[in-house]
Amino acid sequence: MDLVLVGLPGTGKTAVGRRIARRRGAEFIDLDGRIETAAGRPIPAIFAEEGEAGFRSRERAAVAALGAPDASPRLARVIATGGGTPIDPRNRWALYRGRLAVWLDGPPEILAGRLRRSRAMRPLLVDRDPVAAIAALGAVRERVYAPALRVNGVAPVGTVVATVERLLDGSVPDGGTLLRASTPIGTIVLGDGIAASATSRAIAALGAHRAIVVSEPMAWTVVGEALAAALARDGIGVETVLIPRGERAKTLRVVERASRRLALLRAERRDPIVAVGGGALGDAAGFVAATWLRGVPVVHVPTTMVAQIDSSIGGKTAVDLPEGKNLVGAFHQPAAVVADVRALRTLPARQLRAALGEAVKMGALGDERLLELLESDGTLVARGAPAAFDSGAVAEIVERCAWAKVEVVVADEREQGEAGGRIALNLGHSLAHAIETVAGYRGILHGEAVAYGLRAAARIGTELGVTPVARAARIEDLLDRLGLGIAPLASRPEALVAALAIDKKVAGGRLRWVLPTESGIVVRSDVPDAIVSAVAGGIVRGRGR
Repeated sequence: MDLVLVGLPGTGKTAVGRRIARRRGAEFIDLDGRIETAAGRPIPAIFAEEGEAGFRSRERAAVAALGAPDASPRLARVIATGGGTPIDPRNRWALYRGRLAVWLDGPPEILAGRLRRSRAMRPLLVDRDPVAAIAALGAVRERVYAPALRVNGVAPVGTVVATVERLLDGSVPDGGTLLRASTPIGTIVLGDGIAASATSRAIAALGAHRAIVVSEPMAWTVVGEALAAALARDGIGVETVLIPRGERAKTLRVVERASRRLALLRAERRDPIVAVGGGALGDAAGFVAATWLRGVPVVHVPTTMVAQIDSSIGGKTAVDLPEGKNLVGAFHQPAAVVADVRALRTLPARQLRAALGEAVKMGALGDERLLELLESDGTLVARGAPAAFDSGAVAEIVERCAWAKVEVVVADEREQGEAGGRIALNLGHSLAHAIETVAGYRGILHGEAVAYGLRAAARIGTELGVTPVARAARIEDLLDRLGLGIAPLASRPEALVAALAIDKKVAGGRLRWVLPTESGIVVRSDVPDAIVSAVAGGIVRGRGR
């Protein structure tokens, strides 16, 4: 067994780790010490010469060098990490899974006092008020520490050691949870193989004793049935409501049928709906939850990549009309979103590839690391290659996209802001929704439509001079590499332009286009109709036409 200690600077990870290792006859690994040895200089010098990015690169290499977890029942290694080590999603993928992770925590005031007495000030705290700096770091890092077992790290060292040793003797390494955050828009949990345990915990937090699982046939077979059985073993009563797959679920007729099923089940306001399925299922189930008895809790368990990185987060629920996509809906924030990346291993390659359309959008909004990740590993993900899952690339893409959306939605929950608010998430979606509407919501996946929409936004932005040519080329080249937005469309350009007129972002009779810039977006409502028509024609003809 391996023990991993995480926590803020000053929590005593090294002192506690050394003592436990000595008492248990285990190897002690000070990750910062290994980095310094490999670099041949102390960490402050690494920061000074290479910046934080250079240090984090060395840190990731040191974590990777640890290799696989020790599988023996006795304690083999104690790993004391740097305070920022768990920030990197790949580090958590390597450190938390199959190891016992313990979070040493403490009040900022006490930790700052300890650091003042330390011989070496941490680089991120230099020239800053220690209490304020520690508090700020804690707020940012809590979500990445929270999957570990929490221990009071400011008690006497002997007490902390005894507490951690009790955990060693009584806990089985799980490590499936990679991120847990309580946010104003619900609890966000991400991990590998966590669907049942995290959903049960979310239902327990609501004080509920019964749950209504709303799913569709495929998701029910792959995920829902086992999840419902696990909930029942935890003493939670489970009822089920099955609705159609895909966009066929997003009709008022389906909402009525599902609601009448809830009436037969005598569903009460304390009975949460557990939505198990993809984005369309989540939209429909969320709308049912928003309207049944004027609102009941909903827990989303997204089973597709596009749902995990986008649609399950943010509280938008909706159904379609023949006149347009998502025209009838409500804002209804979930109690929790449980994103289990293990469920994505069962998806067809086409669905994984399509989801990357949404991921490219999030990267284009300004996440440079995400763009680099998609450029390096995106083709593996698009093929559904096992290596993309085993390396943690899929988990990192899901986390970076999902958390970026959380931050945007928390700042502008109901899309009242302009550029920089929630409307930014509509980059690529104006033409995408038009394509889906004209196609009758058949034959094209949402992420595939978004890819065409991203190309359109980049080309319109270039024509208006707001999107640098190099930025537009990078977006389109990445889409080319991923095989998205390339094939000709059957839709007529004039039909797409007509569908744009009923887009939700129309204000004052003009569509507000979200267009990419060098590192973000700009919203423009003055795009000439001639440019829109010309770009729509080029998109319909396919890449390179």
